Amino acid sequence: QVQLVESGGGLVQAGGSLRLSCAASGRPFSRYGMGWFRQAPGKEREFVAAMRWRSGYTVYADSVKGRFTISGDDAKNTVYLQMNSLRPEDTAVYYCAAGGLDRTLTSRDDYGYWGQGTQVTVSS
Repeated sequence: QVQLVESGGGLVQAGGSLRLSCAASGRPFSRYGMGWFRQAPGKEREFVAAMRWRSGYTVYADSVKGRFTISGDDAKNTVYLQMNSLRPEDTAVYYCAAGGLDRTLTSRDDYGYWGQGTQVTVSS
């Protein structure tokens, strides 16, 4: 079992950057596929990015490709989401999740563990 705690959210102007962190405890995150999702008010939770740490595999939603980068630090057992060139439509609560390494990692159903979320607000 793994526990996940996100941090790093906040208010930023359009075009700015933020880095979200997801601290994992209980088990090394490298044992899982790790992902980031987001949920805007009135919308479904949607996939943002995911990775398999040991293989170096990463995958991104088309809406964030080229702007967001998922990475990890196994010494700190922490996963990051670097978000650049932020847009107002990126405003949402961002969630970190851990799932099986054998899953595609782009669906909510691929994940069994979730953090509590961190708010990201991008002003125009």
